[in-house]
Amino acid sequence: MTRSLNLVVGRGSTWSIRAYLCLQLIEFEFDLKVIALGEVGYREVLAKYSANGLVPVLQLSDLSIHDSLAIVEYLNECSAGKLFPVDPRQRAYCRSLLAELHSGFSRIRTLLPFEFAPLSTQPDGSGLTEELARLQAIWQQFGAAFAFGEPGAVDAFYAVMAQRLHHYGIDFEGAAGAYQQYLLGWRLFKDALADAQRW
Repeated sequence: MTRSLNLVVGRGSTWSIRAYLCLQLIEFEFDLKVIALGEVGYREVLAKYSANGLVPVLQLSDLSIHDSLAIVEYLNECSAGKLFPVDPRQRAYCRSLLAELHSGFSRIRTLLPFEFAPLSTQPDGSGLTEELARLQAIWQQFGAAFAFGEPGAVDAFYAVMAQRLHHYGIDFEGAAGAYQQYLLGWRLFKDALADAQRW
């Protein structure tokens, strides 16, 4: 990888954490630009780096790539496929799991916002049964191991969800719980999470 990379992230942005973790996973060198989302004037600052006003953005010397899925696809290609399974069938399934997380689980995101601070009040978790059951079904396949043998994009993306649920006291049992706890104990994720708290 010869091009210089700059990752633009937002403070408290879960999608930024995912892109950051994937860069750590493939061990690419990059610079980090943190946008203090929500602070006065942040939109004007963000507009200098992000054409659509969202994070994360991966800036190359001559190109900007926005959206976490596009960023991960690019990083996978540039790292000789380190983020996706080698087998084409598993690779397709990997992509479907990433897309489902990217576009789904809206009630979990709404009712259980991602937080670093300790809980002050217990949120209303009603209406989450269907989405939690779907997550449990996905994680049930993996158990206490990375999803496709080696750590990859699926693990990086779902680790943030594992942390979100754990923060609210939602810890699955059985094989799904084993996968959740495996992700929570993943050293690279724990380090990335600690870094994100300092953004």
